[in-house]
Amino acid sequence: MANLKSLAKDTAIYGLSSIVGRFLNYLLVPLYTHYMPKDSGDYGVSVNMYAYTALALVILTFGMETTLFRFANKEEETPDTVFSTAFAVIAVLCILFFGGIFGFITPICDALGYSNHHEYILMMAGVVVLDALQALPFSYLRYKKRPIKFASLKMLFIFFNIILNVLYFMILGKTEVFYVFCINLWCTGLITFFFIPDLFKIKWSFDGTLLKRMLSYSWPILVLGIAGILNQTADKIIFPLVCSESDAQAQLGVYGACVKIAMIMAMITQAFRYAYEPIVFAKNKDKDSKEYYAVAMKYFIIFTLLAFLCVMGYMDILQNIIGKEYREGLVTVPIVMAAEIMMGIYFNLSFWYKLIDKTIWGAWFSLAGCAVLIAINIIFIPKYGYMACAWGGFAGYATSMILSYFVGQHYNAIKYPLKSIFIYVLVAGLFYTAMELLPDEWPVAARIGINTVVIILFIAHIIYHDLPLSSLPVIGKKFKKR
Repeated sequence: MANLKSLAKDTAIYGLSSIVGRFLNYLLVPLYTHYMPKDSGDYGVSVNMYAYTALALVILTFGMETTLFRFANKEEETPDTVFSTAFAVIAVLCILFFGGIFGFITPICDALGYSNHHEYILMMAGVVVLDALQALPFSYLRYKKRPIKFASLKMLFIFFNIILNVLYFMILGKTEVFYVFCINLWCTGLITFFFIPDLFKIKWSFDGTLLKRMLSYSWPILVLGIAGILNQTADKIIFPLVCSESDAQAQLGVYGACVKIAMIMAMITQAFRYAYEPIVFAKNKDKDSKEYYAVAMKYFIIFTLLAFLCVMGYMDILQNIIGKEYREGLVTVPIVMAAEIMMGIYFNLSFWYKLIDKTIWGAWFSLAGCAVLIAINIIFIPKYGYMACAWGGFAGYATSMILSYFVGQHYNAIKYPLKSIFIYVLVAGLFYTAMELLPDEWPVAARIGINTVVIILFIAHIIYHDLPLSSLPVIGKKFKKR
């Protein structure tokens, strides 16, 4: 129970930086969708470019974040040596990457469809290099259990990013996507300087023998990461390449804007991951570790289902995040949110092969899911547009999740409370169906009121079955039996 409370506390802190930060970032969506007209395709360009940079970031970090946790928790290893050896790998990759982009900028821009905008590629290459160099220091903060500094730096980035975007778009009246990339580069560079004091405290040393073992562990995670990020971004990369519509970038902008609402689920998963990943590797030494993993999985699913119902129940309010001309794509939100829940489950399931150093399994699972996603996108985007993107992600994550569960139960079985989980999924599904059956012509206030009652009923179900009020911190003592 103490470990679960620690997990909850750290998830709350990491979640604060992630959820609040993302929420503030959401304020940029109405800003962009108001000042960047749909027909200009500029917002679609930003969606496309950030998809490429997300993929590049995974490649440059080379799975070293998870590798750091695995090796730093080994008794025979020195954490600072593990960190500095991993950092050397990322630094070399960053130098090679940026040098390659700079040296072959013209053919790269031609291939990506940005022949007239070399500056887009160069700026975003700079952003991804700085992000990659920050990745390991951020992970080391998590390893050292310093969530406050972690959250503070994340929030500082968001603060400056929003201020500068408001300045350029609202006050100075800029409408070009160029300024989005320029601001991102400046803010990322600023945060890099805050890590300098911590880097001076590291006892730097390089261990070639350790490096070989780390690379053996990390390369399957790299493959897993590439496949995983493609599950999130391949649709946004493929869409403008295969879409039969003349306004492909504009349609991508619609999809990208609406997906921002669904990314609330991604924030919850990310916050949980930041707190859970270090604990899993440390907890592996305990006898009750498998019971802990099973309980953590159940509560993760419960609260992501609650988040799903909250988002769908208050969609009449949340849709105002994006401009009116972009709202035609809101139909994709429940599909993408369901896909994100499965991605979170897959993340929870992934520890069985990480803990027994068989990360190659994760690579195979993710590649299988990625293959399904890419196939659906290529085949169906020309006919169904961005709806194919949403269903492709759903099918891809479902494939990876199912494969990981069944193979994991064979190699490192964990008794997940499947019956209880299934009941929660069923109840959430029935409640969501009830929300969807409400007539569109009803007043917004009436729909929100009924949806609120539905959400309260789901919360009551949680409290009755798995989270009695007496177990809650601070207020719990008032509900304990005397």
